[in-house]
Amino acid sequence: MNIHEYQAKQLLAKYDVAVTRGGVAYTLPEVEAVAKDLGGPEWIIKAQIHAGGRGKGGGVKFSKNLEEALENAKKIMGMTLVTPQTGPQGKEVKRIYVQHAYDIKRELYMSILIDRASSRITIMASTEGGMDIEEVAAKTPEKIIKVAIDPAIGIQPYHARQIAFGLKLEGKQVGSCVKFVMGMYRAFTDLDASLVEINPLVVTGDGDVLALDAKMNFDDNALFRHKDVEDLRDESEEDPSELEAARHDLNYIRLDGTIGCMVNGAGLAMATMDIIKLYGGEPANFLDVGGGATKDRVTEAFKIILRDPNVEGILVNIFGGIMRCDVIAEGVVAAAREVHLNVPLVVRLAGTNVDLGKKILADSGLPIVSADDLADAAEKVVKAVKDAA
Repeated sequence: MNIHEYQAKQLLAKYDVAVTRGGVAYTLPEVEAVAKDLGGPEWIIKAQIHAGGRGKGGGVKFSKNLEEALENAKKIMGMTLVTPQTGPQGKEVKRIYVQHAYDIKRELYMSILIDRASSRITIMASTEGGMDIEEVAAKTPEKIIKVAIDPAIGIQPYHARQIAFGLKLEGKQVGSCVKFVMGMYRAFTDLDASLVEINPLVVTGDGDVLALDAKMNFDDNALFRHKDVEDLRDESEEDPSELEAARHDLNYIRLDGTIGCMVNGAGLAMATMDIIKLYGGEPANFLDVGGGATKDRVTEAFKIILRDPNVEGILVNIFGGIMRCDVIAEGVVAAAREVHLNVPLVVRLAGTNVDLGKKILADSGLPIVSADDLADAAEKVVKAVKDAA
């Protein structure tokens, strides 16, 4: 789960992480009220959407006075902001963060994440703040500092000092950085975050180290432990189909292809998408109905797949272990009838009650193409989509 910048800063502040002073506004009068409350004479007006690169798209503007702040807010509020992370469709700006302006001497980078290679929480930092960290890693990897934390001892002050010295901080900046890093780590672990990213982390003219921007992502599987974090969810920033899928306990992610997939099991779903590409097609989604899917859940899965206007064919690939093939077949038939299916449908069943499942499909009277194995299914659905084009 993602949250907005201002929400991330509110959470981090509870852990004594130094963040900029600011406030959120949903209307222009609120922008003026927040700006006056912060005090001037200068402010930064920032669009709040779940995407990076907002400045590149015109979503972050420096304002020298209140009149300019209101004019900038008027331009940003309600705009469709396009950034490298939103895609060409962009996202509508529905809230603005009004931030106090600071005297910035240096821009740095810092983040905490799980390093899958070492299986440890890892702190990353760089002197190249304000840039895409992927670009820094590709062009100047020597400028990235990594400190892995041994879970047996947790973070220690010397870890934080290692980061501070690597960023070439000095004097009171070192102490500020140590406090900052220790607080970030506590927030990451306490809140079951999957990412805390500060870009840029700035050093002010007074020598303070603070977060000019902040991004936090959370492990969805741990949200039941953090109702306060879950309440920060902004569903307007999420794909409506993915939200609907979650309500029915379906794991669904929309992709850019034309062949919808319904599979049980994440590994099998990945293999299904791979083999569709192998035969010249492009998957339109990842959809795992799980091991205990019911007829109703299968029907809902079909509806969600077909909400995507790019879908030109559907491949159902089920291995019946816990899941019975006859239950899937009943769900497929019910869904096809209910949604008035008008795209090619290929079904491959294997496992428990497979013969009964195939019989249900054959007796349905619907134009369902049966496949013998996964390769056969992929070849048939790709061909059917091309023939129908």
